[in-house]
Amino acid sequence: MLNLFKKAAVIAIVASAATLGAVGSQNAFAATSKTATFDVTLTVQDDCSIAANPLDFGSTGVLTQNIDQNAGLSVTCTKGTPYTVALDAGTATGSAISDRKMGNAAGDAFVSFNLYRDIARTQVWGNTADTDTVAGTGDGGAQTIPVYGRVPTQNTPAAGAYSSTITATVVF
Repeated sequence: MLNLFKKAAVIAIVASAATLGAVGSQNAFAATSKTATFDVTLTVQDDCSIAANPLDFGSTGVLTQNIDQNAGLSVTCTKGTPYTVALDAGTATGSAISDRKMGNAAGDAFVSFNLYRDIARTQVWGNTADTDTVAGTGDGGAQTIPVYGRVPTQNTPAAGAYSSTITATVVF
């Protein structure tokens, strides 16, 4: 029994020493640390993007009355950035800002139309700054700008599909 008691005492002493050694080793091997700081920077520049929706005048027969439709542009500019939006004359042969045209596939027949800055369709939208463009200031989000279109009464060309591609430009 005495041997058993001695064995238990030896085990207890070894366990205590191991525990003290572990605690002591934590203190003896404590890590040293140092810190550094760094700056995070970004420069936001004046910038804009523009997107356009199609303007579809639909289908009709004889052009005996005005056909009015609306579309929209979306301009997104950095907050505080002044911008101007211009529209060109379009891609159909003979188009001008004052008299835009949609042409058929053969390019030998046309339908006149125009694009306006106001719902009354009195202010033609063109590409001369401070004259016939639309100005705004970016607010950091998308800003919708309406485009008012009109096909006026005119001699009706041959039946078919007529189109033009307008380029919208944002200048900032």
